[in-house]
Amino acid sequence: MTTTPTRPLPSDQQVQMPVIGFGTYPLRGDEGVSAIASAIEAGYRFLDTAVNYRNEREVAQAVRESGIERDDVWVQTKVPGRDHGGSRKSVETSLSVMDLDHLDSVLIHWPNPSRDEYLTAWEGLIEAREAGLVRHIGVSNFTAAHLDRIVEATGVTPFANQVELHPLFIQEEMRAVHDRRGILTQAWSPLGKAQAQYDAEPVAAAARAHDCTPGQVILAWHLALGSMPLPKSADPGRQRENLAAVDIELTEAEVAAISGLSRPDGRLFGGDPDHHEEM
Repeated sequence: MTTTPTRPLPSDQQVQMPVIGFGTYPLRGDEGVSAIASAIEAGYRFLDTAVNYRNEREVAQAVRESGIERDDVWVQTKVPGRDHGGSRKSVETSLSVMDLDHLDSVLIHWPNPSRDEYLTAWEGLIEAREAGLVRHIGVSNFTAAHLDRIVEATGVTPFANQVELHPLFIQEEMRAVHDRRGILTQAWSPLGKAQAQYDAEPVAAAARAHDCTPGQVILAWHLALGSMPLPKSADPGRQRENLAAVDIELTEAEVAAISGLSRPDGRLFGGDPDHHEEM
């Protein structure tokens, strides 16, 4: 089992966060529980779920069956767009579904700006944190303007913003915004799914140089950027392989070359947070 390294949260140096987490979408049912339990056994200590993934129950069951102490596994879920007007209630429902007494972190899944309720959702998460239901609150798919609005209105900065981030879309400007505000960058689809750049020369060359797989190179690239990748795999061997990327240290030149693959139209499905919405 690989022991997942940690790093301090940008917003709270006293809190140690695993540098890599495990994405759980779309792992459901008994097979989903087995896959998540396998990830925990491999050494993952951060599990990312969401109400809209419809697998919160499976995540919690896998934690219970793992034998790992609850406080040794960071459990994160997300509030869906339909619950922006009652985000505290959404947190309470998630806790009931998962049979937990607290969540380590909860994010607003998408800002859904046409509904203009994401500030209300943020205020509800602040209430949930003050009530002890969740320890850390954050957002997902927020732009700089969305962040500006909620921070200026409440004085509370998200601990993390989970965004699409992979070699074809490196989010350089958003990462700079996060760094200025002390926000952790979490990366969904960190490998790039069907558009994964495994055969791109900067990735392939680094894989040859470090005697590792292209997937491990991309995850190591995330770690070098300070991004927290959340890879998903139901295969135990691939889970261990992904986690072993924490031992790979790319050179600055390798990191720069991989970043050079980025392009303006690099999003996987056009998920621009100013327009794409999920309820």
